[in-house]
Amino acid sequence: MAFNKNSNGYTFLFAIVMVVLVGAILAFTSLSLKPMQKANAAEKKMMNILGAIGVPSERGAVEAKFVDFVKERVSIDSEGRKVDSRSGAVEAGDASDPFNIDVQKDFRSKADASTLNFPLFACNKEGEDLYVVPVVGKGLWGPIWGYVALESDMETIYGAVFDHKTETPGLGAEIKEGFFQDPFKGKKINMVAPHFTVVKGGAPTTEYSVDGITGGTITSKGVGEMVDRTMAIYLKYFQSAPKAQK
Repeated sequence: MAFNKNSNGYTFLFAIVMVVLVGAILAFTSLSLKPMQKANAAEKKMMNILGAIGVPSERGAVEAKFVDFVKERVSIDSEGRKVDSRSGAVEAGDASDPFNIDVQKDFRSKADASTLNFPLFACNKEGEDLYVVPVVGKGLWGPIWGYVALESDMETIYGAVFDHKTETPGLGAEIKEGFFQDPFKGKKINMVAPHFTVVKGGAPTTEYSVDGITGGTITSKGVGEMVDRTMAIYLKYFQSAPKAQK
């Protein structure tokens, strides 16, 4: 039976077939690219962790360097108790590997902290023990995140890297620039709350705070809030760590 190509029925049928076909192609493409996307995300995370301790790296060669510097990957609960630990190569797809804890997803879910685990990366650089803590929060327009490295005393900041998704160029987006990140070096995490703050641009700072970005007040406060909130959890682990570690 021949179809009347000028009929409404043929038009609807053609549209349905095309939608199904295009949908199938897009779904297949998405599934095919997912392993590559996950691998790229893992490499980016490794680069950021190494960046927090001042180790430059590049895609395609970061994993070996990551294993060299990151000696242990630890997960802790909200009370600072160790849940699991791993060393060596990252186990892709293993949800129990602390590396694979998605702190950004956990933050978006607004789940109770008591139901979550938190990753910690114990590193060694030139004989010095360093501890890298991931932080995640909210800026003016969307999510912000980063990694803060602490020295062997588990109080002094060794380095920090921050990034964002949609902050304003020239203002809040500057949290990813060196002029904002560098002042974190040498600052300390206060053992009592507030543990760390980012003050309004130009305001006096202390050993527990850094200067915010002029014109990027909300994003700057977001950085301070996520560091302060996150450190409240990790300090429980640091304070109970063996004195030999400190």
